[in-house]
Amino acid sequence: MPETAEYGFWKSPITSDLIVAESIPLGQIALSGDDVYWSEGRPSEGGRSVIVRRASNASSNNASSASSNNASSNNASSNDPSSNDPSSNNASTGDVNPSPLNARTRVHEYGGGAFLVDGSTVYFSNFKDQRLYRAQADAPPAAITPEAPWRYADAVADPSRDRLICVREDHSASGSEALNTLAAIDLSGDRGMRVLVEGNDFYSNPRLSPDGSQLAWLTWNHPNMPWEGTELWVAEIEADGRLSHQNQVAGGPAESIFQPEWSPSGELYFVSDRSGWWNLYRYRKDAPEALIEMQAEFGLPQWVFGQSTYAFESADRIICAYTQNGASQLASIDTARCSIKPIDTPYTHISQVRARAGKAVFRGGAGRLPAGIVELDLETGEIQVLRRSFELSADVDRYISAPEAIEFPTENGLTAHGLFYVPHNPGYEPPAGELPPLIVKSHGGPTGATSGELSLEIQYWTSRGFAVFDVNYGGSTGYGRAYRERLAGQWGIVDVDDCENGAHYLVEQGRADGGRLIIKGGSAGGYTTLAVLTFRDSFKAGASYYGVGDLEALARDTHKFESRYLDGLVGPYPERRDLYRERSPIHSVEHLNAPVIFFQGSEDKVVPPNQAEMMVAALQKKGLPVSYFLFDGEQHGFRGSETIKRTLDAELYFYAALLLKKGLRF
Repeated sequence: MPETAEYGFWKSPITSDLIVAESIPLGQIALSGDDVYWSEGRPSEGGRSVIVRRASNASSNNASSASSNNASSNNASSNDPSSNDPSSNNASTGDVNPSPLNARTRVHEYGGGAFLVDGSTVYFSNFKDQRLYRAQADAPPAAITPEAPWRYADAVADPSRDRLICVREDHSASGSEALNTLAAIDLSGDRGMRVLVEGNDFYSNPRLSPDGSQLAWLTWNHPNMPWEGTELWVAEIEADGRLSHQNQVAGGPAESIFQPEWSPSGELYFVSDRSGWWNLYRYRKDAPEALIEMQAEFGLPQWVFGQSTYAFESADRIICAYTQNGASQLASIDTARCSIKPIDTPYTHISQVRARAGKAVFRGGAGRLPAGIVELDLETGEIQVLRRSFELSADVDRYISAPEAIEFPTENGLTAHGLFYVPHNPGYEPPAGELPPLIVKSHGGPTGATSGELSLEIQYWTSRGFAVFDVNYGGSTGYGRAYRERLAGQWGIVDVDDCENGAHYLVEQGRADGGRLIIKGGSAGGYTTLAVLTFRDSFKAGASYYGVGDLEALARDTHKFESRYLDGLVGPYPERRDLYRERSPIHSVEHLNAPVIFFQGSEDKVVPPNQAEMMVAALQKKGLPVSYFLFDGEQHGFRGSETIKRTLDAELYFYAALLLKKGLRF
């Protein structure tokens, strides 16, 4: 029989120790022949990013792995009926970069696109020195770029010229913005490095045509962000490797282009939101041609390099993932007929789509399925999960709360979206008539989105008796350009309204206790959290993870990639300094009367520690309950297992103390 206990005080097997021991962040995927490569974070190694290679039978004896690991033993959960044991076909799995090498780039600070596979050779950026390394069979990885204040990302191989083409970020000019270019890196060591394209603020996605005669790339300038306006360019490559006849073929200041790719037959494809939705196009007869037009998103905000929502299985077949109403769908596109056919999978959040003849590989997760590296046989529908982000035992599975998509009314007669998780624990039931405390989560970005894939961190709360509402406020991606643009000039207003209105909606529906509302968020979500707590009075406590308290300080101090981001979210600075001060919690702390817990990395270059410390000092001066944790060596987003454990436990203790202190109502 379940024990009767107040919401928020249920005991759960989903502990912080379980989360840090089991959870492995999974990132970039690459294919080479029948081999599959992916990157994974290792919290137990301080968050070190490791490239893992799963070699097929045919190539396992020529593995470029430097060491073995247990990735092949981390098989699919029995909760996924379509999973198989990937070790059954005798494939070998091992690490490409041995410790202490950390495959991570700091271009744009957020990185991504940190490694490239060319045949059996892997090139990657090492986090500590930001040099490019080459890993080959039977030899330790070796640096191929000089010691210099340069960073590299998003590389592509140019084998006929024995070089790599990549994004290079130059930090050599002290006191000035970094210089971003497209550069060619000679692999023979004879010709050094050559800048191919320069002059704009940002570059990404250099992509070489199959015959090596053309290069495509994306570029944009301040104050645009890549999801606001980018340009797609194509150039011919001369015999000496230089570019000529550079030509803009799509995009502009009000059109976002995503993921240009060349088909095996040499046609250029890309995603554009010119229709109001990120749809798939190709360049034919000197003009873009829509391949598929749907009220669906085939693109993503380019916060990081190396993202992929589609890939060529063959010259006439694309495997893609698109998003509708916050959920992903895998599909097959016939490029000759311009038709699309959904592919049935158990996954509702799909990214990093790659393909080869007869196979698709992607990162997939769902509400009751941990994220995994998934290989799909396109002919039989058979699924193999090559790597799970964590194991979900039968015992823990009983505690899982599945997400429910919620659409709720908000300001100006509009609706907004979110995912709601009810408290669930088979060992407990609440006292009669009691409603649960509600934790509202505000995602980062703010141009981003929450997903419904299984998160042990959310289950940490729901299994203890908290309800959780993960809000996709106006400005989030996945609902079309118009929904993204709700936040234009309105950051600190629309997101705040939507978080508050979402909470009120659930209270009115009798699904949460209006007297016990909590809000939390990280980065931009941390700003929304602090703004809600400062400018509204519905919420009674909050948690800010590396959040923004002073918009002016952010505009002055942040890194190049986001240095003009607030122009579109708030207004041009310093011309509209009045708006920055008006919407900054630090300047209205007299209105903040709720306890807050702050978590911050000491080496955060995106939101420096002084942001949290100013807010903490102001709250201490008011005598409000406040707690502050500064983690040495952590940056923007925590990676170390001890850090993750301490934040979860400290946040729970903070809320529990408030619940107890105020007689279960605060």
